[in-house]
Amino acid sequence: MPDGWTATAGHSIHPARRTAGSARLTRKSPQGPARPRTRGERTTAPPGNTTPPTPQGITTTIPEDSTLDRTLDTATGRASDSTPDGTSDGTADGAADRTTVHSAAAAAFPRQFARTRRFSLGVPRHLTVSPDGRRVLFVRTGSGTDPVGRLWQYEDGEERLLADPALLVGAGSGAVPEEERLRRERARERSVGVVSYATDAAVRLAAFALSGALWAVRTDDGAPFPVPAAGPVVDPRPSPDGRHIAYVTGRCLHVVDVAGGDRQLARAESPDVSYGLPEYVAAESMHRMRGHWWAPDSRRLLVARVDTGRVARRYLADPADPAKPPRVIAYPAAGTPNAEVGAYLVALDGERVEVAWDRTAYEYLVDAGWDAHGPFLAVQSRDQRTLRTLAVDPVTGATEVRHERTDPAWVELVPGTPARTASGALVVPEDAGDTRYLTVGGRRVTPEALQLCEVLGVEGESVLFTASEDPLETHVWRHEPEHGNQRLSRGPGRYSGVARGGTVVLAGSTPGGEEVSVVREPGAAPAGGAAGGSSDGSAPADVPDGGGSSHAPGEGPAHGVAEGSGAHAVIASFAEEPVIAPRPRHLTLGARQLRGTLFLPSWHREGAEKLPVLVDPYGGPGMQKVGRTRDWFVCVSQWFAEQGFAVLAVDGRGTPGRGPAWEKTIHGDQLTPALEDQVDALHAAAAHCGDLDLTRVGIRGWSFGGYLAAGAVLHHPDVFHAAVAGAPPTDMRLYDSHWKERYLGHPDQYPENYARSSLAGRGHLLRRPLLLVHGLADDNVAVAHTLRFSAELLAAGRPHSVLPLSGATHAPADAVNEQLLYAQRDFLLDALRRSADEG
Repeated sequence: MPDGWTATAGHSIHPARRTAGSARLTRKSPQGPARPRTRGERTTAPPGNTTPPTPQGITTTIPEDSTLDRTLDTATGRASDSTPDGTSDGTADGAADRTTVHSAAAAAFPRQFARTRRFSLGVPRHLTVSPDGRRVLFVRTGSGTDPVGRLWQYEDGEERLLADPALLVGAGSGAVPEEERLRRERARERSVGVVSYATDAAVRLAAFALSGALWAVRTDDGAPFPVPAAGPVVDPRPSPDGRHIAYVTGRCLHVVDVAGGDRQLARAESPDVSYGLPEYVAAESMHRMRGHWWAPDSRRLLVARVDTGRVARRYLADPADPAKPPRVIAYPAAGTPNAEVGAYLVALDGERVEVAWDRTAYEYLVDAGWDAHGPFLAVQSRDQRTLRTLAVDPVTGATEVRHERTDPAWVELVPGTPARTASGALVVPEDAGDTRYLTVGGRRVTPEALQLCEVLGVEGESVLFTASEDPLETHVWRHEPEHGNQRLSRGPGRYSGVARGGTVVLAGSTPGGEEVSVVREPGAAPAGGAAGGSSDGSAPADVPDGGGSSHAPGEGPAHGVAEGSGAHAVIASFAEEPVIAPRPRHLTLGARQLRGTLFLPSWHREGAEKLPVLVDPYGGPGMQKVGRTRDWFVCVSQWFAEQGFAVLAVDGRGTPGRGPAWEKTIHGDQLTPALEDQVDALHAAAAHCGDLDLTRVGIRGWSFGGYLAAGAVLHHPDVFHAAVAGAPPTDMRLYDSHWKERYLGHPDQYPENYARSSLAGRGHLLRRPLLLVHGLADDNVAVAHTLRFSAELLAAGRPHSVLPLSGATHAPADAVNEQLLYAQRDFLLDALRRSADEG
């Protein structure tokens, strides 16, 4: 699956040491000195304030189509404006000053990129709205460089800190059980402290784990309190009535009463068995991050049982610490046995009933839930060509097929589906032609060419979802039977959100950074609760990772809010402003209308000189790099441009956002179409911009992008002259079953698909400089991919370079990211220089 891929200071929260029920907060104001706040005190937006104050020396974000450039103020370390000719001070010395300033920004960026953890710190995320729409819970770290997540509540334009790990567990907030560490790795979690939470149906009780201990907080001005548990806690979830908390410890499911009293509901029968947790491929490739669901009456749970006894083990050792035992991972590679997954209905008294379905024909449990209409499952066949929605009898565990989707290639999983409205209408996607439709009650409710991305939630008969009209943007929509479809977000960007009780919270990654807007709709009446969807109200909506935009609570224009949406405010982002301002040019390239973004150096004057080209793709399923956003990878592309490259990012066939037919052109061959699109886009971009030097073309990427980079110099050495391949899956048989068999089928049935899509066996084709980079602790794309391919290259007499990253996972950490940018730059510049010298 793609790597989980978020960034303006001016406001930060600094906890001071006090007792564990109180806190002393200091909030830096851009208008004056900081003042202390006691725990529970609220931050209030100035009445009528619609534009956030700008700290002295910091300019506001410049629109993409502005004629102004952004340069770095060397005194403040922030961006400031200059005219297109670079004379920021109105003198002839301006151009020289501008070059110096851009050099300073470029030098500062790698460190900033690392310490902000890809600009993800300080961004509000994991959003939950109360049934009456009055309160919003969210997680946010204390600043753009503080990795410790805290739980917050927003109400009536004010924020209140609910839980600060520093005051509860101190410096030990990073120590977590192994199951929680694995969950965070699957989620690409980059912070510590409170990284997730769950609530009761009324959003009056929130539960979370810190250092393996169970904590809870009542959101009506209560202080956090520990809840005794039987062992280190993973995935705690309150019952809808708020009286109990279910959690997993030692692979067993427990329930503890908030008032005290713990009981074990499901005991793991062997070390290979777990209750209440997802298996590896469910979390990594199906995006199912949980394994237990409360009934609406709080008396029973639907619980997943996983047995990995027949799954092959992988042993991840740390070569830098040979005395350390290896970690053991149950990893089902393509073509090998999967975990056996079942489900049970478990009562609080321990009585349980097995849920019955044909687990041989449908071995994947894709999703599950329990709403007002009863429990349900979504199950999928091993070949992924059939997906069934099953209604579960809550008494007998018998199942009935309520819906079936089929596809000759694969059935694409759409997050948030299946779901049901208050009347019981089933909410599922439908692929027809080149459109992915939203259907409600068996009827298409979205038009042709509006591509459904995700169902965000159901309230009554209203369905909140995201969809794309333009591949460069994703917007939040709402369908209501009496009103049809309404787009709730506006302006460029990619948006997600959550809605309840007449309040919509929109989280957008925009050209100016992250923004989170709280919209109270006109005439909204308090609602008693969600009539459809999940019963426990405990699934916060996440915020897409990208660059941030800083506003105080209630301040600032909510650019992503549709006209006439009602009163709105902004939840503050504490994320740092990137010192480099991206300058994307969005292009439509070639006969296939490929979407691409071209980045040129800010100091470059068109026609003055030719620039070496750096192709910078992801290019695979599940992720788009081209969009009207300021995501972290956009900033990285601009940083490489400041090093002297013309940088080109292209979303080719197989990437999302352009309909099912576009996505499925890679079925049976993930390499050839993807590479063809990169080559065609490169030539089309060069025709558009004459400053691209096609005699010096490098390519870099990570994960699927690394795979494309290595494949490019193997199969198209006439086009690509050097490559950096990070964490490349070189042998498709080594990747996990669900993800890889989706696109290539079972390797025993379709060995030719794996042969044509793998780089393994093609090492003898290498003629160009290649740098392979891989984390030695990567449990997603194992380092064996790189080591085996390197051995093949060596045996074929093909010189290449390998950079092993000790202790790094599939998402390398801070210090690694900083130095890795320099290592890639230096390798590519040197390789392209030598290539040009050799002719």
